[in-house]
Amino acid sequence: MSELEKQYRKKTRTSSSLFEKSKKLHVNGVSHNIRFFEPYPFVTKSARGKFLIDVDSNQYVDFWMGHWSLILGHAAKQVLAKVRGQISDGWMHGVVNKNTIELSEMISKAVPVAQKIRYASTGTEATMYAVRLARAVTGKKVIAKIDGGWHGYTTDLLKNVNWPFNEPESIGLVDEEHIVSLPYNDLEKSLEILQSAKKELAGIIVEPVLGGGGCIPATKEYLMGLQEYAKKVNALFILDEIVTGFRFRYGCLYDTMNLKPDIVTLGKIVGGGFPVGVICGTDEIMSYANTMTHSKAKRAYIGGGTFSANPMTMKAGKATLDALKNGKNIYTKLDGLGEKTRKQLAKALLGNAVVTGKGSLFMTHFTKENMEIKNAADAARCNSKMLQRFHFEMIVKDGVFFLPGKLGAFSNAHSDSDVKTLVRSAERFAQGL
Repeated sequence: MSELEKQYRKKTRTSSSLFEKSKKLHVNGVSHNIRFFEPYPFVTKSARGKFLIDVDSNQYVDFWMGHWSLILGHAAKQVLAKVRGQISDGWMHGVVNKNTIELSEMISKAVPVAQKIRYASTGTEATMYAVRLARAVTGKKVIAKIDGGWHGYTTDLLKNVNWPFNEPESIGLVDEEHIVSLPYNDLEKSLEILQSAKKELAGIIVEPVLGGGGCIPATKEYLMGLQEYAKKVNALFILDEIVTGFRFRYGCLYDTMNLKPDIVTLGKIVGGGFPVGVICGTDEIMSYANTMTHSKAKRAYIGGGTFSANPMTMKAGKATLDALKNGKNIYTKLDGLGEKTRKQLAKALLGNAVVTGKGSLFMTHFTKENMEIKNAADAARCNSKMLQRFHFEMIVKDGVFFLPGKLGAFSNAHSDSDVKTLVRSAERFAQGL
């Protein structure tokens, strides 16, 4: 056992005991694979602002921020007040509620493609339904995604997520032959692959920033090229903005690139930290989900579920968007924190790492100095064990939390002092390399 692990175990004794109970009740002790890290994850008791507090009363500055969904911070006062008010009016109605209409009005004004909206409870559902819509509209079956692209656990898209990309992600999948995978930011190779599937191509789905695949922005030329090809062969162009929607600006990232997607999926921030998935599309495309006008043979069943568009999520989402729309210079602040961090972290790590990202998102890659990281394959060749060690050391020594090995996100609750803390941690870590 390393000295670092000994320190962690000493600080988190109650967490250790509780996690032993959790392992008896849950697969690997967790309800989401990525939440486990060695030797065991601490157990959180509460969260407020930029802090997580565990059951041993340790406090951590959080850069995971609820899977990057909490752009205002934990228990943000603007959201908390609205949610408390909603509780007294009931937190689950199971019928149409006014909150849904108010949130949808905000989304439709900020996201041009959102002429019609359907809600689900997760991002996984949103991308699953987007694929179903594309197949219904085109009458074709093949979907193209990106190597390293993560769109949730839907069978329709669970292929080529983790390196090496030529190995199946799971047993039990039944639709892999209808998924083709493209190298990110390599338009020439992507078009070659698409040519082989063009007759059956229903849609192309891509993230403007490859979150799970290394926090890597797509080039405008790459996205434009994919969109043009989709239009050419009568396939749908789908943008997964579950991470990027309302993260860098009030609205979606695609507007800044003059893109015109057919469908956009949203999640995370638009739920205000509550469960949400959103399918946005043009009137023409979303009409296929209308069971009043389309028979079984022509309709696409999308959205729905017991907790879809529940009043709590809708209220929290609107409160979050209100704060982002009316808050003074929030995005300027967040972008500034991210830019400083990317520059200063790379410098502090003395050429042992490259820091990727955009706006308030950033990720460290331990690799050769100035190595270009433009896709998930490049990211996979970096030293992921070193990154996990770096993050774990910050948990133990600095009270700073990243989910080990994952990207970080700033919230409005963070400040310049948190950048300085990260840089000091990186300088200390670099001395030990």
